Amino acid sequence: MRKFLLRALRRTGTRVEAHEWADAQAPDARCPVGHAEQPVAGPPASRRELVEEAEEFLRLHHREEEASGDLAARIAAVHAEIEATGTYRHTAAELVYGARVAWRNSNRCIGRLYWRSLQIRDRRHVDDADGVAREAAQHLREATNGGRIRPLITVFAPDAPDRPGPRIWNEQLVRYAGYAADHGSAVGDPRNAGITERAFQLGWPGGPGTHFDLLPLVIEDGDRKPRLFELPRDAVLEVELHHPEQSWYGGLGLRWHAVPAIANMCLEIGGICYPAAPFNGWYMGTEIGARNLADTDRYNLLPRIAEKLGLDTSSDRSLWKDRALVELNRAVLHSFDRAGVTVSDHHTESRRFLTHMDREQSRGRGVGADWSWIVPPISGSATPVFHRTYDPTQWRPAYVHHPEAMARARGEGCV
Repeated sequence: MRKFLLRALRRTGTRVEAHEWADAQAPDARCPVGHAEQPVAGPPASRRELVEEAEEFLRLHHREEEASGDLAARIAAVHAEIEATGTYRHTAAELVYGARVAWRNSNRCIGRLYWRSLQIRDRRHVDDADGVAREAAQHLREATNGGRIRPLITVFAPDAPDRPGPRIWNEQLVRYAGYAADHGSAVGDPRNAGITERAFQLGWPGGPGTHFDLLPLVIEDGDRKPRLFELPRDAVLEVELHHPEQSWYGGLGLRWHAVPAIANMCLEIGGICYPAAPFNGWYMGTEIGARNLADTDRYNLLPRIAEKLGLDTSSDRSLWKDRALVELNRAVLHSFDRAGVTVSDHHTESRRFLTHMDREQSRGRGVGADWSWIVPPISGSATPVFHRTYDPTQWRPAYVHHPEAMARARGEGCV
């Protein structure tokens, strides 16, 4: 891995300094659902299970949306289609409803209040890597919306018995490279070290060697051969980070991308798996300031921030980590606001989540949630979501992390 980095740096003339930035990523976009009859248990293993899941979804759709048309006739048509082809195709209305309810069912997402605002780009006719790359870039442009981030999903071709759907290896459409450097330090985001190395193996020449080099997309289609696609620069909005009072902060050269578009989760609706369905909400500031930039296995910036602030780091009892963490998160919120880019704070989002729970319960629907994800990673007990328990059951439709997709995001897939 080092030889790839050094070769790239020699070519670009960039100097790498071994800052103690242990950059391994944490979960960004905690976001991006009506309850179906069964919790998520993976894609159907047989036609019988597919029929059962399809019926379950169609009944839910018809009941909640008061969908027009004859439910019995639609179920009969789906039965016949599965019998003839081994699969079935959702109508446009079913796809929209399924994608939105999958967000509503996302147990790790605190930002579900606006689940009905999710816009759907139906690209089920796109099953080739080139087309996926073009549409992924367009997704980012439309989601960015000049900084007023839109919740958006682009749905590509589903898995079918005779042909698998396309796959995007990257965890998110926008990721920063992670390079190994001398003395065990890292340049960039260590969480992405595996897929960065795989990109080198696939022919990527490497970026300029900064801590924020954009990774290319790694996409495979039905031939199962991953290919590289550079993201057009006009598709990626980044925010330079500054502090509202500390003038030295801008000199750190920190930035983060504006759209947290999850790319490697499978959208499962009624037994159909859409393995490439990148979707996004907007960032909650703590995802950047308390995880991506602060985690010790990510950018590990707290010691550096504390040093600049002149804090006593000789003992944890000085609470230097807490003070540095607050200032880092202040800088994220200040910078996104200054740039006119949508971002939420953890106090506001916590109140919104309780509003979401109240709305759902008033409609006779429970809300599944994972406490460890719903409670913000900073000042948790100061938010109202902390002082509660939640039902962790995950319901369908859903966005699902399949183990093989997670392995690909680490660069472990076959080439």
